[in-house]
This record gives sequence, C-alpha cells and structure tokens, in this order.
Amino acid sequence: MPILNVKVSGDKDAAVTKKVTALLLDCTTRILKKKANVTAITIQYVPRDCWVVGGELLSEQNQNSFYLDIKVTDETNTKDEKADYIREVFAGFKDILGDLHDESYIYVEDVRAAAYGYAGKTQEFRYHQ
Repeated sequence: MPILNVKVSGDKDAAVTKKVTALLLDCTTRILKKKANVTAITIQYVPRDCWVVGGELLSEQNQNSFYLDIKVTDETNTKDEKADYIREVFAGFKDILGDLHDESYIYVEDVRAAAYGYAGKTQEFRYHQ
C-alpha cells in the first residue's frame, strides 16, 4: 500500500496518465520504499476553466496544476524522505505538465496503522503477523 489520489488540470489524456503513473510509482517505491504491487493510483482530470488559483481560472493564467494526496502508514517514513518525495514529485509534474502553477499541492498523509489497511486487514494486524 499506499493509495494515491491525483487531480490534474486539463482534459483526460492517456499519455499524461501513463507518465503520471510512472512518475508516482518510481518516486513512491524509490523514495518512500513502498511496494509497487500494493500501490493504488487514481487520477482525475479537472478542466482548467474549473480550477481556480488566487481567484483566477487556470485557463486565464495559461497554467496547469495538480493535487496529490498520498496515504502512508504513520511512522514508516522520515521527514527527509517526505521532503525528498515532495520535491521530486513536484519537479516530475512540472516536466509532464509544463507551465506548472506554484500552487500545486502534495499532501503526504500519515495514517494510523490501526485505522488503515487493505484486503480486510489493518496495517497494525500485518505488523504483528
């Protein structure tokens, strides 16, 4: 695990989806040391005329943006790992989307092991097994 929920400005695009997926799998496995086979990613596209930053539409600013929320089990990553992850993911999105607005966000959410799991088992349960 983890689960990554991504919003990307623009129209749905299979090529962008593949690039974002490759970026996130690489950074999530390499930097956060998560297993690729239990990493889930959802990607939603939001038209730039429906995304507002600083009171202006992204389409008016001629920029792109993204929002990433990644849930990881609490106490499995250091502050430095999370900082490296945020820096590299942001740079990767800038390469993919171009003209990236600074107000693009990455949220690494530390979730308690007893309140988080998959396949009907918590991460706490898995730890004790």
